Amino acid sequence: MISAYENHATARNAERITVPGVVALPLDITDPQSVSAVAEQAQDVNLLVNNAGVAHAQDVVTGDLDKIRAEIETNVFGTLAMVRAFSPVLARNGGGAIVNILSAASWFTYPGSSSYAVSKAAQWSLTNGIRLELRAQGTTVTGVHVGMVDTDMTAALDVEKTHPAEFVRIVLDGLEKGRSEIVADDLSRRAKAALAHEPGLFAP
Repeated sequence: MISAYENHATARNAERITVPGVVALPLDITDPQSVSAVAEQAQDVNLLVNNAGVAHAQDVVTGDLDKIRAEIETNVFGTLAMVRAFSPVLARNGGGAIVNILSAASWFTYPGSSSYAVSKAAQWSLTNGIRLELRAQGTTVTGVHVGMVDTDMTAALDVEKTHPAEFVRIVLDGLEKGRSEIVADDLSRRAKAALAHEPGLFAP
């Protein structure tokens, strides 16, 4: 979460946050009490960035249901919990903005990753709903689609990745231009274009 007055960063283990100039707060977005506590402490926020997520790489027909539920609980309901907690804060601070970090997988799936795609497609639809519902209070809502960013989550994957600093630049540039949707890399652009064709034809 970023604010014009004070910069906040959150993680389940806040001690891992070592970025200079930020206030580190512990947060588990699947825990309602944790979400409420963070919203109470960060009353000056005018830009909420929902970046938390998990990927358990499960097939939906034969995969582990507990892991599939964990993806949906985190990626969908966790994002919604943050929005519900912070939308009143944003309203009091003049409207502000919400950025939901989505995925190219919002628009395609493939064996071994179906469950993650389900959660991201739902998160995309959630983002579109939030945008309509918060328009009246002056809160802008932006969904960001990206393939791979070079983070701990993708460290074991030998694929093309976007550098985190470049990703942040793309997102901030899109926000400055008032975009409701940011398609951050070539994979996401190709996945979105493939929606006009028969389902299942696109492969990354």
